[in-house]
Amino acid sequence: MIDLRGKIAIVTGASGGIGREIVKKLGEQNLKMVLAGRKIEALEEIKKEAGQNNKVFCSKCDVTKQADLEKLVNFTIEKFKKVDILINSAGVSSQYPFWEQPLEDIERVMWTNYYSYVMLSRLVVNQMKEAGGGHIVNITSGSVMVEPPPRNFIVYTSLKVALRAFAKGLFWEMRDFGIKVTSIFPGVTRTPLTGKLKDISEERLMEPEAVADTVVFALKQPANVCPLELALINQQTPWIKPVIPFKQEHPKE
Repeated sequence: MIDLRGKIAIVTGASGGIGREIVKKLGEQNLKMVLAGRKIEALEEIKKEAGQNNKVFCSKCDVTKQADLEKLVNFTIEKFKKVDILINSAGVSSQYPFWEQPLEDIERVMWTNYYSYVMLSRLVVNQMKEAGGGHIVNITSGSVMVEPPPRNFIVYTSLKVALRAFAKGLFWEMRDFGIKVTSIFPGVTRTPLTGKLKDISEERLMEPEAVADTVVFALKQPANVCPLELALINQQTPWIKPVIPFKQEHPKE
């Protein structure tokens, strides 16, 4: 198993939900980190939870903005000289019948859930190549395993399917350089978003700690082992009807 102590990681979406739990678990492994999110105050709180204030930095970052993505990578290299691990966990959702979906939501989901993952990967891979290795972990979605995509989630899910395809292709391109690429497929998880949804039965929600533990598992595998795709699906998830009711106003925050 790989010893993660001293490894340098960027974590997006670190200000809450799954990203926050990932930061806590990585802190237990004594990684050095740059936490990225839109809410700097929340990042500073999470930095304290990580328990290594002198080895953890915060970077306010809106992943829908190209300049912020470049600033995040440059900031990390300035602080730590390299990036060993990129964990893309920023995510938003928008749940509407397609004919009612706000146009601005389509753009926001596309930039956050797909483009930022691809662009940040592009911004770190050359440096990882030069260093002789690295690991990119994408928090994707259990919805990629559902065919056809769930109603009300067709834009969200189709972008996650595209992200899955991108990650598999990236693995085949980068593996000869010692770079791993892992996709995590969580089912519906208890986060600030799902906490505001209506009519979600408790037994169908997974805890974010389970996802964070899976990230650590993937990162610690031996150098010649890449967990390409890992799915975490709640035992109570139904496959014959939506986990989230069709009529639902999905919260934006």
